[in-house]
Amino acid sequence: MNESRPFWFPAKKYGWGWGLPTVWQGWAVFGIYGVLMVIGSIVFPPTQEQPLFILYTAAISAVLVGVCYAKGEPPGWHWGNKD
Repeated sequence: MNESRPFWFPAKKYGWGWGLPTVWQGWAVFGIYGVLMVIGSIVFPPTQEQPLFILYTAAISAVLVGVCYAKGEPPGWHWGNKD
């Protein structure tokens, strides 16, 4: 990706996956995810609708991972600096 369009989610320094967002768009995605989690806990109360709440949480989490995959650095194992 060129410098005019930075990654929203940088790769973690250690391990697999992405770190915290580096641009506002990434933070907006995290905020939307948080709001959707709150809405899900109201619409599907975990103590009363546990299977639906788990399904809902899995679905929006899969979308979050998809956005991280599409807008983040390529995932892979990282072992810190190679220095």
